[in-house]
Amino acid sequence: MAVNYKYELVGVLGYPVAENPTCVMQEAGFAALGLQWRYLTMEVKPKALPDAMRGVRALGMRGINLTIPHKVAVMALLDDIAPDAKMIGAVNTVRREGDRLIGENTDGKGFLRGLRESGIDPRGKRIVVLGAGGAARAITVELALAGAAELIVINRSIDRGQALVADLKSRTGANAQFKPWSATVAIGPETDVLVNATSIGLYPDIDATPDVDLKSARTDLLVCDVIPNPPETRLVQAARAQGLQTLTGLSMLVYQGTIGFEMWTGQPAPEAAMKRALEQAFGL
Repeated sequence: MAVNYKYELVGVLGYPVAENPTCVMQEAGFAALGLQWRYLTMEVKPKALPDAMRGVRALGMRGINLTIPHKVAVMALLDDIAPDAKMIGAVNTVRREGDRLIGENTDGKGFLRGLRESGIDPRGKRIVVLGAGGAARAITVELALAGAAELIVINRSIDRGQALVADLKSRTGANAQFKPWSATVAIGPETDVLVNATSIGLYPDIDATPDVDLKSARTDLLVCDVIPNPPETRLVQAARAQGLQTLTGLSMLVYQGTIGFEMWTGQPAPEAAMKRALEQAFGL
């Protein structure tokens, strides 16, 4: 009897990338459906990204995820980019269509789904977002399209923050404004949702936390952190200690991952198995 030893390959490119737990989730999904697929975690420095993407093509990989710092730079190396990813200005997922590599963005969609499943509809809400990188771009665009009343982008790089707000206004018509992050950010009672879309607190620097003051926050403030490793970041812990609602980075990770899984395989993602694998990996 003939045996097929060929595996379909997908994976993630990033720098750093050792802390990225996506492989746990995706491998669990492949196993649950009996698919002969593998997910590779690959460290690629910024200057090597063009070579890495040539490798993706040469190896016939079915797709790839991009994480820090490649989500914007990869766009110049693709054959086409989905309209929503163009609007966001960042790509976190690439799918193969024949010989062509198509850029997509599932980050914002994954975040939005987690937000709604936590009981919060962003329509009409005032939302503060820390950061102006690829994750912040994806999240703010989806929040704007979902009807957020006001988006406040806070970032240390003034140029980058102002550029994101300008893009939000021109591409989505959002009511958005930029505030420079030069001191402790005080979250007042007028804010409905706080989102940390920076890498502050990401493994291995797990003791770091965004410089925010939650003392004056409303009691029903939702504090969200996009960092998946560790899911219980210092920010999440501090918010819970104050009795605030929280949404960890595992939520966005799972939901953006299931969207990518379906793009690559063409099959419904075994969401429960993928989420369970992540929770087990983190001892939750």
